Amino acid sequence: MNTEQFDMGSIDIAWCLGCGNFGILKALKEALVETDIQPEKLVIVSGIGQAAKIPHYLKTNIFNGLHGRALPPATGIKAVNPGLTVIAESGDGDMYGEGGNHFIHAIRRNPDITNIIHDNMVYGLTKGQASPTSQSGFVTPVQVNGTHSEPFNPIAVAISLDASFVARAFAGDDEQTKEIMKKAIAHKGYSIVDILQPCVTFNKVNTYEWFKDHTYYLEDNYDPFDRTEAFRRAIEKDTLPLGIFYIHPGKPSFNETLPVYSADTTPLFRRELDSEKLVGLVNSKRTV
Repeated sequence: MNTEQFDMGSIDIAWCLGCGNFGILKALKEALVETDIQPEKLVIVSGIGQAAKIPHYLKTNIFNGLHGRALPPATGIKAVNPGLTVIAESGDGDMYGEGGNHFIHAIRRNPDITNIIHDNMVYGLTKGQASPTSQSGFVTPVQVNGTHSEPFNPIAVAISLDASFVARAFAGDDEQTKEIMKKAIAHKGYSIVDILQPCVTFNKVNTYEWFKDHTYYLEDNYDPFDRTEAFRRAIEKDTLPLGIFYIHPGKPSFNETLPVYSADTTPLFRRELDSEKLVGLVNSKRTV
């Protein structure tokens, strides 16, 4: 497959050898090519962390923001320029820890963006602290007696909030991950793809072998439109299901609910600024 249009050429990639991020980068490139998305029509938004470096390794438009803050600018970019394909991606710490509130409210707003999370169950950039998705008892240089908190379950949370597309993938399965990404990108509305991703340096528990032994793919006859069954599968603990858990088709996207587009579909970035109206608005809100 020719992914040259997204290649940055010969550059230094600052990930450890064997890192699961390489599999995600490969799958994403192939998904973008197979969905016929052009680099100039794509924006990838990220926060801070090893996962958040992925836009640096793709030849396209990027916005690299603050820790935990990828979803607000991604929502705003799609709102002002609906013709763009917008992907917000980062790690489990960035999206579910620092960015947990934004994650919840992005689901509520349902912007037409794809949210890819590299879930390695550890903070890989800052030397191996426990992350929101670390398993109970996980020992780190900081949590020397092991973590005591229950791991955050993003799939269950997303389904409980009626996210319009909810999926989980595994970085070690390039082909399946690519296919899930393609469906998420094509979906109209907020799509979450939580990707289980080994960290070969700081997480010696959740390895490639561990994920192979503790995951399975949802059956071919599984119904992703059954929200109750989707939630039941989402709370399984012994083995983690992979695939598309839940789809809510036809749910209005964020742009469709904006009054600014109700009578005029011209993208906001193409509209002329009416300075008089702006000054009037500012003056009308002034208080003594």
